[in-house]
Amino acid sequence: MSRPVSVAVPRKGRPLEAALERFAAVGGDDAAALADDVSSTLRYEKAITKGRDRDERGVYERLAAYSDPEGSGPEYTLIRDDREGNPRRVVFDSAVIAVDGHEVRLVGREEPFRALRTHEFALGFDSADLVLEEVVGLEPEGVSDLSDVNARIDPRDTDVRVATGLGDTVYHTLMATPETLPAGVDLDRSFVVDYEGPLCISPRYERLVEAVLGTDALAGVEFVYPEPGQEEEAAIADAGLGVYLTVTGGTARDHGLVLGEDLFPSETVLMENEAEATRATRSLEIALASDIDTALAPE
Repeated sequence: MSRPVSVAVPRKGRPLEAALERFAAVGGDDAAALADDVSSTLRYEKAITKGRDRDERGVYERLAAYSDPEGSGPEYTLIRDDREGNPRRVVFDSAVIAVDGHEVRLVGREEPFRALRTHEFALGFDSADLVLEEVVGLEPEGVSDLSDVNARIDPRDTDVRVATGLGDTVYHTLMATPETLPAGVDLDRSFVVDYEGPLCISPRYERLVEAVLGTDALAGVEFVYPEPGQEEEAAIADAGLGVYLTVTGGTARDHGLVLGEDLFPSETVLMENEAEATRATRSLEIALASDIDTALAPE
């Protein structure tokens, strides 16, 4: 094999699992075994961190047990979790696998997208949300797909571009109370254009929602946020209108909310730093981006 290709991946959570599943899909049995190993280990450690499970072993003893003594399997490390008391949490650090004739080194990063922006990697995986929050320009019209996202990235700001989504789609969705939505009116982007009043969102999604809906639609709209500890869908019900990440919308209906337009797919995305691309990274990118059922597929 040629020189290893380093790929930045998240250290934990849904984006890491989506990236591992993509490698499993194109890398054969060894990659699939690695994906299962890492995912099950981190789910177990998450349960311990949240207090849903217990282990008599200390955290360093568990780290040693998870590590591959031959050096080819996954390695883990510790971070401080943001839960009360800031407990130490086991997260992914690195692993080496073979994919499409390439030796690939997966490297865990807290913020893979930013690692690509600083030219540490040519390829990486992260949430599409972070791209919108960080580098997509705000314009009168909103964005809805991959072609819009890449077109809004200022080449003077970054060399990173989105190659494809991975299909682990959770949508940012409009929700409203029946009282807010007039009879016979669709709850979509055009409704927001004519709406004036509060719009409830998570505080960290302010720039993302501005990019997705566009600045024209938000004229006359006031962002409001859930109270500490308040369920977001309950806060949207109080405000009358909001944007929330939802899979099925079941809990939204529990709060009497009407589900509207799916605004933007919150997928894990494969990204490339074009300035750092080589023949090997482009070949690997092609293999990783093939045959994906994704809402963020290139046109």
